[in-house]
Amino acid sequence: MTSQPFNAAALRGAVDLSALAQPPAGQGAPGGGATGAGGSTDGLVVDIDAQGFGTLVNASSRYPVVITLWAASQPASRGPVDQLAKAVRAQAGRVQLGVVDIDQAPEIAQAFQQLGQSAQLPAGTPMTTVAFLQGQPMPLPPIPSDEAATQLLEEVVKIAVSNGVAGRVPGDHDADADEGPADGSDGDVEAELPPLHQEAYDAIERGDLQAAADAFTRAVEADPTDADAKLGLGQVTLMQRTAGVDLAAARAKAADAPTDVAAQTMVADLDVLGGHVEDAFVRLIDLVRATSDEERNAAREHLLGLFEVVGSTDERVRKARSALTNALF
Repeated sequence: MTSQPFNAAALRGAVDLSALAQPPAGQGAPGGGATGAGGSTDGLVVDIDAQGFGTLVNASSRYPVVITLWAASQPASRGPVDQLAKAVRAQAGRVQLGVVDIDQAPEIAQAFQQLGQSAQLPAGTPMTTVAFLQGQPMPLPPIPSDEAATQLLEEVVKIAVSNGVAGRVPGDHDADADEGPADGSDGDVEAELPPLHQEAYDAIERGDLQAAADAFTRAVEADPTDADAKLGLGQVTLMQRTAGVDLAAARAKAADAPTDVAAQTMVADLDVLGGHVEDAFVRLIDLVRATSDEERNAAREHLLGLFEVVGSTDERVRKARSALTNALF
């Protein structure tokens, strides 16, 4: 969807947010320190100060958190916040949004500015919105429209699930999705997950990847047309393959052995897990070009498997399929 940096691992340690991310003793539920008209009683969108910031960052170990900046002294800066808030509520508890008035919390704005510099954004690009997964920051691009906000959050949720962060914001949020039909029909409200899917996500949340894989496998066996179960199984399998792998060591090994299928596919897996989908696809397509016979087939099969992990309807998959065909023929 975007070429902007979107990878927690690449930014690990790049900016010290620890001073902001420490909740005070006795801090309450996520969103503590929230005040002002921008927040809500549903817990999905909360106004936060520096203290509330730490609580939300800690909560990102259970579900994805997005924190966005605006300034009360600049009313025009409120537009993207409202777009995000609408999109967050439509996610029905899969994401929480923290809203910071930088007139009241300038230290958070300074931290975001440092983060934008570390992420090597184009000169002059303001860093106003950051997602957090497991406490790690991921800069997000500007949000020009409601549609862009929706697409952005869908990508955040997808990456969160692929990293084992699949919890929900506490509370019953099914009725909070924006602008549902007045006749009481489902509209945009998220439907209840099938039992095996719920079992799988519960297992992911508690860190039991094998149980999650087993649940998704049973769902596929029960319904071979269940695309969501197939996607979930592929993502969990990816998480299992990369568990405990040192990213820097894996990259160094791949750099030393450009035609080593095992080394290159491992880095491709890590790239997909970190959100660098296009990089992973290009790496394996180049590997297909550089190898032959069994090695070439192994690289091709691994790439096809990653297509399933990302999702066959994803535009990046469509482009990569075309590039793979050109590499093969």
